[in-house]
Amino acid sequence: MLTLLRGGHIYSHEDPFATSLLIDGETIAWLGSDEAANLHTDAADVVVELDGALVTPTFVDAHVHTTATGMTLAGLDLAGAASLANALERIAAHCRQLRGRIVLGHGWDETQWPERRPPTREELDRASFGGVVYLSRVDVHSCVASSALLAAAPEAGAMTGFSADGWLTQDAHHAVRKVALESVNPEQRREAQRRCLKHAASLGIGSIHELGGPDISGSEDFVDLLTNIAPDSGLDVVGYWGEGGGPTIARALGARGAGGDHFVDGAIGSRTAFLTKPYTDADTSGAVYTTAATIRDHVAACSEAGVQAGYHVIGDAAMELVVAGFNEAAERVGADTVRSARHRLEHVEMVDDHAMRMLTNLGVVASVQPVFDAWWGGESAMYAERLGTDRASTLNPFASMLSAGVPLAFGSDAPVTPLGPWAAIRAAATHHQPKQRLPVRAAFSAHTRGGWRAAGDLSGGAIAIGAAASVAVWECGDLIVETPDTRVAAWSTDPRAGVPGLPALGEDDPDPVCLSTLVRGRSVFDRAGA
Repeated sequence: MLTLLRGGHIYSHEDPFATSLLIDGETIAWLGSDEAANLHTDAADVVVELDGALVTPTFVDAHVHTTATGMTLAGLDLAGAASLANALERIAAHCRQLRGRIVLGHGWDETQWPERRPPTREELDRASFGGVVYLSRVDVHSCVASSALLAAAPEAGAMTGFSADGWLTQDAHHAVRKVALESVNPEQRREAQRRCLKHAASLGIGSIHELGGPDISGSEDFVDLLTNIAPDSGLDVVGYWGEGGGPTIARALGARGAGGDHFVDGAIGSRTAFLTKPYTDADTSGAVYTTAATIRDHVAACSEAGVQAGYHVIGDAAMELVVAGFNEAAERVGADTVRSARHRLEHVEMVDDHAMRMLTNLGVVASVQPVFDAWWGGESAMYAERLGTDRASTLNPFASMLSAGVPLAFGSDAPVTPLGPWAAIRAAATHHQPKQRLPVRAAFSAHTRGGWRAAGDLSGGAIAIGAAASVAVWECGDLIVETPDTRVAAWSTDPRAGVPGLPALGEDDPDPVCLSTLVRGRSVFDRAGA
C-alpha cells in the first residue's frame, strides 16, 4: 500500500527541506516537496494532510520493564504521594478497592516526603487491614513488605538486606518480589504488557528494549512478551536477558543480548549502588553482586559468540569492576573481538575519564536515563542527600561522555521514571550541571538512532529513502535549530547548514503531542481514533 504524507515538516538529514514523504509498504519510498508530491497523489492509496505537523523517526526507549510498567499504569502508583501519610491513605484506599487481593504498588520515594522515611511494616499492616502488600521503591532496588507477604517468603528473614521493619534490599528483596509476582496470573501479565506497549505507541515510541532477568520478571514473562504480545502490538521489542555464564541462556530465550539489567550493584536511592567511599547519610558503601573475573569471563564468551553482553552499573566502585572486567576480556580474546559485539552498559551514572576511555576504546554503548538527573540531581535532591553535593555534581555526565566518543542511548527505566521521550530530551538539555547539557539535536539522536545502535542496528532511527517507515507525527509549536551560541527560531530548517528543526523545549514550552505513530508502515497509534 502507498501512503502519502504531505504538507508538514519532515525531520530528515537526507532531505532537510522535505515537506512530504511516501511510504510503500514497510519502507520510505520518497521524500520531497509538496509540489513534487503532487506527482504521487494519484498513485497513493492513502493521502494524509499533515497541516504543518512535524514528522520524525519514532523514538526508541532503550530500557523498559514492560510488565511492571503496565501494572503501574493501572495499579497503585505512589510516585505522586506528597507525604508518607498521603501514601498510607492511598494504600488504604487501594486495598479497600481490591477487597483482600494482593496489592502490588510502586514509586514511593522517602526523600520527597517531609517524614523522610518509608512506611514501616506495622504501618503497612494497618493501612492494608492485614493484607498482602508489596511496594517497590521508585528505583525498584528495595521494597516495603507487609507481614502477610513476609510470612509467605520466610526464607527472606535469613537473607542479606532483610530488616524487621519491612524495608528490604538485596537478596531479601529479590525473594519477596519473586513471591509477590507469582500472584500475577498469565492473562493479567499479558494485559499489563499490552497496556505498556499501547501507551508507548501513544508517545511516539516505536521500539522498546525489554530488560529482563531472573531477579526481575522471570523467563516466562520475558518469552511471552517477545513471542506473543510484541508481534500483535506492532512495536519493535528487543529483549535483553540479565544473566551471566555467557550467551547460552539468552539465546535460548530469544534475547538480543546477554545483559541489560545484569546487576553489578544496586541503586543510589536504596543505598545499594557500590561506592568507593561510604554514603554520606549512612554507614555503608552499598552492595556488589559480581566480580571483575566473572565480568571478564562473561564478556569474553559473549564476544567470541558475537552476542552483546551488558551490565547494570551505577556506583563508582561498580564501574571500576566493569572497567577491569572488560579490559581483561579484551586482553583474552582481543579488543577487536570485544568491540565487534557492541556491548552495552545500563545507567552509567558515576563514570570518570578512565572509565570513559574504556567505553570509547571498546565501543561500549552507555544506555542512560536523563530524567534521573531531572528528578534527583541538583544541590538539595536525593543524589546530594545520599552522596553529598561534590559527588552528586559529577553524576550522569552526558556531555562529557558524548565528547569522549561514548555512544549514548536514552531510555526511561520505566516504571522507575515514566515513558516520555520528550521529557528525557528536555532533561538532557537542561541538566543540573550546565557543562553536562546536550544540544537538543544530540539528545534527540540518542533517543532515536542511539537506541537502534545500542541494539546493534546502525541504520535505524532515520527518515531516509529505503529506511523502515517508522515515523511519528507531532503537533508542536515553532521548530528551532540550536547551535552552541544561538537558536534559529520559527524555521523548519537552518538554511545555513541544511539542518532540520526540532520543537523548542524551554521551561515554558509544552511537550509536542503525538498525533499518530507508524512502525514499519503499520499504524500502531492514531489520536483521532484513540
